[in-house]
Amino acid sequence: MAEQEGSGLQVLLRTLQSSSDRASVLSILQVLGDLLSVGTDRRIHYMISKGGSEALLQTLVDTARTTSPDYDILLPLLRLLAKVGLRDKKFGQKALELEALDVTLILARKNLSHSHNLLHCLWALRVFAINVTTGAMLGINGAMELLFKVITPYTRKHTRTIRAATEVLAVLLKSRSNGRRAVNRGYVTSLLRLHQDWHSHDTANIYVPIRRGLLLCLKHIATLRSGREAFLAAHGMEMLFSIAQNCLDNKEVEPVISVVFPVLRQCYPKSPLPLVTAGSAYAFQVPGIVPSELLHASYEEDFEDDGDEEVDKDSDFEDVKEQDDDLETDVDKLSFKPGLDLPEEELMQYETMCLELSCSFEELESEFGNDLNFEDIQSANHHHIPTAASPRQHCLNKDHSSWGKEKEDTVQTSLLSMVKMGRSTVHLSCTAQPVTNTHQNVQANGLGIESSGNDIPVIPVSLEKDGWDIEAISCPKMSTSFSASTTETIEVMNKFLKTHPKHIPFHDPYLYMARARRTRSVVNFNMVAFPDLWGHCPPPFAQSMLERKYGVQRIKILEDIQRLIQPSDVINKVVFSLDEPWPLQDTTSNCLRFFSKFESGNLRKAIQVREYEYDLLVNADVNSAQHQQWFYFKVSRMKAAVPYRFNIINCEKPNSQFNYGMQPTLYSVKEAVLGRSSWMRTGHEICYYKNHYCQSAAPMGGAPRKCYYSLTFAVTFPHDDDVCFLAYHYPYTYTALMAHLDILEKSINPRHIYFRQDVLCQTLGGNACPLVTITAMPESNSVDHLEQFRRRPYQMITARVHPGESNASWVMKGALEFLVSNDPVARLLRENFIFKIIPMLNPDGVINGNHRCSLRGEDLNRQWLSPRAHLQPTIYHAKGLLHYLCSIGRGPVVFCDFHGHSQKKNVFIYGCSIKETLWQANCTANASALLEDVGYRTLPKILDKLAPAFRMSSCSFLVEKSRASTARVVVWREMGVSRSYTMESSYCGCNQGPYKGLQFGTSELEEMGAMFCLGLLILELRSVSCSRQLLTRAATLLNAEKDTLDQQLQR
Repeated sequence: MAEQEGSGLQVLLRTLQSSSDRASVLSILQVLGDLLSVGTDRRIHYMISKGGSEALLQTLVDTARTTSPDYDILLPLLRLLAKVGLRDKKFGQKALELEALDVTLILARKNLSHSHNLLHCLWALRVFAINVTTGAMLGINGAMELLFKVITPYTRKHTRTIRAATEVLAVLLKSRSNGRRAVNRGYVTSLLRLHQDWHSHDTANIYVPIRRGLLLCLKHIATLRSGREAFLAAHGMEMLFSIAQNCLDNKEVEPVISVVFPVLRQCYPKSPLPLVTAGSAYAFQVPGIVPSELLHASYEEDFEDDGDEEVDKDSDFEDVKEQDDDLETDVDKLSFKPGLDLPEEELMQYETMCLELSCSFEELESEFGNDLNFEDIQSANHHHIPTAASPRQHCLNKDHSSWGKEKEDTVQTSLLSMVKMGRSTVHLSCTAQPVTNTHQNVQANGLGIESSGNDIPVIPVSLEKDGWDIEAISCPKMSTSFSASTTETIEVMNKFLKTHPKHIPFHDPYLYMARARRTRSVVNFNMVAFPDLWGHCPPPFAQSMLERKYGVQRIKILEDIQRLIQPSDVINKVVFSLDEPWPLQDTTSNCLRFFSKFESGNLRKAIQVREYEYDLLVNADVNSAQHQQWFYFKVSRMKAAVPYRFNIINCEKPNSQFNYGMQPTLYSVKEAVLGRSSWMRTGHEICYYKNHYCQSAAPMGGAPRKCYYSLTFAVTFPHDDDVCFLAYHYPYTYTALMAHLDILEKSINPRHIYFRQDVLCQTLGGNACPLVTITAMPESNSVDHLEQFRRRPYQMITARVHPGESNASWVMKGALEFLVSNDPVARLLRENFIFKIIPMLNPDGVINGNHRCSLRGEDLNRQWLSPRAHLQPTIYHAKGLLHYLCSIGRGPVVFCDFHGHSQKKNVFIYGCSIKETLWQANCTANASALLEDVGYRTLPKILDKLAPAFRMSSCSFLVEKSRASTARVVVWREMGVSRSYTMESSYCGCNQGPYKGLQFGTSELEEMGAMFCLGLLILELRSVSCSRQLLTRAATLLNAEKDTLDQQLQR
């Protein structure tokens, strides 16, 4: 049947080309028109495959070249050509070979005064021009000059033909040669005048498609440098700026506005950043390395694509590095290759880091006499279970503005009873709705925090009336030498802390200050930021994701353009800079004051551009010229109830969760003194977009210059003359970690908990990288108890290899606090595992405010393949410790590296699978013969059922070439740890489950750390090798949660 249809169609096409009978030709055209007018594109493609394009084109040429062309034939023929040409990829080339281009142009010229015939010619020319080669040929043959005769100033006649002509011209101008020709002939000015004329007369917005077509012509010309120069010279920026400003909220002209903004952005002159150098303001001399060599290094980031158009919808695309072309398909490189790359004598240095395997505990009875009752003297901190339900329950009130009252007793409730079951909203009685502008919730008591949700009474405190210097308190000085000024500062702080005591679990300001003096930074920071010293207490309510205001990005682009065309309105005053040797702070003006020279601080420059608007530039990573993303700085001298706008103009990532509901964080000193010492999500009218700044010099190899992105947000401060701190995410400093570990060690009962701090190594900057060991003490020093103690399997957790991922530290904090708590699950974990924890793999980067790198300017999570002790000491020794454990047959059951993710929501895991990688890469032949234990998926599945923030569908188990040197892949491949993971926590929040629509607070992140530990226990209980003794012990300890346990153990 198909053959008969094919032969019938071919007969029609042959007859069409050869017949001279007018009636027959018209009949065939009618049949073909009817055939293609119904059904799918499949019919058109079938006709093309049978030579339909050539037959139609040849008929067009033959008919047009007759003495008196028959338009009864030509018009249906041109309609068919317009339809078929859109589906034939080679249509332009066929038309060129059959000389149909010239014929159609001649027909168009002959019909300039005959609108109906001309319209059909334009339809054909539009499909011819789609091909770049034929489009350029049409330009050479005078097609653009012809079109400008058709496109007239505003008229109500022949508008359908004028619209078609603008569409043809727009397609022609996609050719660069046509674009250059248009510039040389002054068509840019003509197009602007035509558009202005149509715009001014078309008040009813009837002819929006014509206006859009003219703008598309300008958009294509603007891809050329000469086109942009001509556009600027013709005052195109001013003209389109005015149109955009007047029509921004008019939905009828959205097709026009959607083209105006790309043209404006494209034509905005590129300029270098207002910095002395692209490299970091801080430098660190690495032995044997020239700093300039490091600055030109290139590192891969977890980037996602971002278009220039406004983004108003959320998306959760997988990481771009997981695309098929990056997948590893070499089975040899995917195979396990356990082996030692260190000499045995060198591995023995790690024996001292595993003293639990050799300690005899002979002193167990003598060291802890019967006269001591550790339960009585333990710190209350020890009972803390880090969950988002503690100190608050997950129940929003009717207006979703605050959490419910604190739980009266969190000690009696096990973590297992708090888990989510079957995706039910266990802790939330209602769904949180997004808020539009959080600044509108600011009340007199500050930052929208309801005093009823805080058990600390609000005391009306005026720092100024009490004689406190709020500037001095906000960043107190520290020094090892006790000069008069230092002693005075210490006395002031001591008095202040006594006057305003604040209990925060696991935090001690005095201990923090003592630890801060031992922290070594590149530029020797001598001040401590108030939030880090005073501490952070999670707020008593959840914060919804910010609802993105429609058009906010366009408004910001217009403001940027206004600076260009109205420069006299811009102040352009530098008010803070790390590059300037003299003080820039003006004590007489009303401008804000900035500061960032403290641990983890990052702000390089602040420029006042308008009274309440500032451009900010963040510092590149030390010994690097990139990775500008993390910020943390102090700002003061503000007015309350005034929206201040901050534009961070040198961000690097192409997209950000700031476009999808995420807000930066703010800490107010006055709020803290009032009893609300919390980092809060803040900011409104937030967007993240590509700006007009770019690298000052083109990189080597002909690569395009790097472009930068702006994060812009407005903040309404709660108090006059406050001191506030703004940060990318909740900060967590190295000093905070070290003080936290000291407090944890003091809070535990050493008769029951084995807690030891070791120094894994010294960093390049001279800071200790801590290694923590947590397990349960043996019941006695008997042989059986010691044997059980030493045979416990290991679990290894690391975090913060990327300094800007502070959320990873909050997850780690939750895991640490849970593991030393009195929770029955924590006791079971300690009794059955030995935890080796490296809570901060990149202390130097964290201390110096880096976002991604070490002091060498390199990503430490790309150094696991061949780390060197003198260049990447923390990675070298972390890998060495793992090798040592594997060499003695004690490789970890699970290895997990905690990270933060800036592009996606929720918490999820990346693992490693040979078969999934090969299947995804369509290497099914290689995958079918492989055997692989699918146990690597068990822990993520458990976490998906346990943790409210976790999402299994976001997990990935693919192995990419670009990730070959990461911790996850190296530990999996070289050490044979099948459950080797990276756990990623969003900077933003959740779009599923009980926390849907909420941004993460520190409580949710800490809860995730505790839930991860619980997942390790469930993983063991579900394993075939789980001992009957552990199952019995679990049933005894978790009797109150038996139903919950039964559900989790279902296989």
